[in-house]
Amino acid sequence: MTTQTVRIGIAGINGRVGRLLREEVAASGAVLAGGTTRDAGPAAPGLVATLAELAPRCDVAIDFTHATTIRDHAAILAQAGVAWVLGTTGLSPADQDAVRDAARRIPVVQAANYSPGVTLVTRLARQMAAALPSGSYDAEILEMHHRQKVDAPSGTALAIGQAVADGRGIDLAAHTESGRTGHTGPRGADAIGFAVLRGGQIVGEHTLLFTSATEQIALTHRAFDRRVFATGAVRAAWWVRDRPPGLYNMEDVLGLA
Repeated sequence: MTTQTVRIGIAGINGRVGRLLREEVAASGAVLAGGTTRDAGPAAPGLVATLAELAPRCDVAIDFTHATTIRDHAAILAQAGVAWVLGTTGLSPADQDAVRDAARRIPVVQAANYSPGVTLVTRLARQMAAALPSGSYDAEILEMHHRQKVDAPSGTALAIGQAVADGRGIDLAAHTESGRTGHTGPRGADAIGFAVLRGGQIVGEHTLLFTSATEQIALTHRAFDRRVFATGAVRAAWWVRDRPPGLYNMEDVLGLA
């Protein structure tokens, strides 16, 4: 860490990841500028109801809230000139456009998963997809999360799928096969398959399979504790504070890009 500090605000500070972020901000030596929560009030100093109230106090805002907040948060942070570490998934194309627009005015780190391990798995997925021809190696992605997760496939699974598509030079949306049921016909030669499981309180498990007629290669990542996401996001907040406007990811933060 540098000797200069950074003021970090947390959107959704009382959520599952938000509580861990609060601890990791303190452990990193940064200043906790406050956070947004539905329970903001006089009895909760430093806590406010909206990001518009929090932004003037921050150098960087960490946001693991909900896709419905994205367009408002993008406008607020761009107007305030506050860097944005965004971990919210399940974004629509219009939401993603809002993120890109904000990145023209402020630095934004956007990642579906802030784990260093997932970042490396995604990078390897891109390299392997480029080396293993789709005509011989079928790509399938299996993910499992806790029963409360609302989006499927997970943002991380989609990021891995995008890496496979990038490695093969194809469009992910046009080659996705998900939720197979009934008489589906044969698997497409260039298909990228997704299988989704939900249950219990599993933090996150992702496996990428490349399967040919003669071998199978599996890349698996299992998260045991949500703290890994909080630690990575705080690392990204320190990294992004002095960057020029632009849209960055965890490969940039880890020095891999």
